[in-house]
Amino acid sequence: MPFRPRYSGLIDKYRDRLPIADDARVISLGEGNTPLIRLNNIPRDLGCDVELYVKFEGLNPTGSFKDRGMTMAVTQAVNAGSEAIICASTGNTSASAAAYAARAGIRCFVLIPDGKIAMGKLAQAIMHGSEVLQIEGNFDDGMRIVKQMSEHAPVTIVNSINPYRLQGQKTAAFEIVEELERAPDFHCLPVGNAGNITAHWIGYCECSGSRDGKLTDACAFCDGNCRYASNTVGGRPRMVGYQAAGANPFLRGEMVDEPETVATAIRIGHPQSWQQAWAASKESDGWFDQCDDTEILAAQRLLADREGIFCEPASATSVAGAMRDIGTGKIPAGSTVVCTLTGHGLKDPDVAIRQAGDAISKVPAELEAVRKAILDRI
Repeated sequence: MPFRPRYSGLIDKYRDRLPIADDARVISLGEGNTPLIRLNNIPRDLGCDVELYVKFEGLNPTGSFKDRGMTMAVTQAVNAGSEAIICASTGNTSASAAAYAARAGIRCFVLIPDGKIAMGKLAQAIMHGSEVLQIEGNFDDGMRIVKQMSEHAPVTIVNSINPYRLQGQKTAAFEIVEELERAPDFHCLPVGNAGNITAHWIGYCECSGSRDGKLTDACAFCDGNCRYASNTVGGRPRMVGYQAAGANPFLRGEMVDEPETVATAIRIGHPQSWQQAWAASKESDGWFDQCDDTEILAAQRLLADREGIFCEPASATSVAGAMRDIGTGKIPAGSTVVCTLTGHGLKDPDVAIRQAGDAISKVPAELEAVRKAILDRI
């Protein structure tokens, strides 16, 4: 009898809740099933009475939440006969698309911004064999070109404008509800292209009500074909999206042409899920806010130093914003809060090392020197 793993990816687990044919060839790397970790030390340091969790999506196969959507997008592309996929990316999408294309045996074309991508992510795209095109522009320029390119070449776009991407990403909400046995009171996410906050809201809507309800505005991307949408209002969290201060179109209420932030994964000024994200925020009675780079890097370091969780800078935006709103009481005491950590810290090691300062000490290779160095620090 052939070996079958107990867990084989989110499509197999949630097939009855995903728009996928029963006989479809599934392209999977065992994505999903990521840990929901309760933070112990940070809430105690803050002196707050809040249950604070992080959903660590950096433990997906390519190190980011993008794998949830990519398994669906590439599976659909392959079963529709596509032989190539294309995406614009700040890094994580390119890494994920390249890996799943390699798994599927099809070609992958990636447009990345010039000088605006973390080396860990670029290395992944290259090693997985994708065709990397570095454009003289930012992510938004790349996204514009990719959308135009689909009209001139036989390639399938796998950015979050592909509705199958959001269908895969919504499964994170399913997992959170399964773990907590209810929805959290608040769900905090970093926001760049805004597909993830949209997808989570879709997932929570499906968990909270009848599967034959009317579509919410947040689900409008699927043109009325999503049989699992719900128009109920109970049992869902308030959705809170945090942006980087230099890439904050939701705070400004308008697009940003030249976004800038150390959090490269959310250095996006023209979000593709603009209307859907606004709808998710409004329907959930949530809000958008921003964090500056200093706050983001401090939260990244705090998570690593106090909780043993190493995430990339963009991920830490959700925790930075949540800590501030918990401190001011905007997120009240007694709440259950989940923060999405979108990617692993090894995605961008250069930023982490620059924060290290004098963390590395050089000492002679002698017992006494090492002993003294240790005792001086105890």
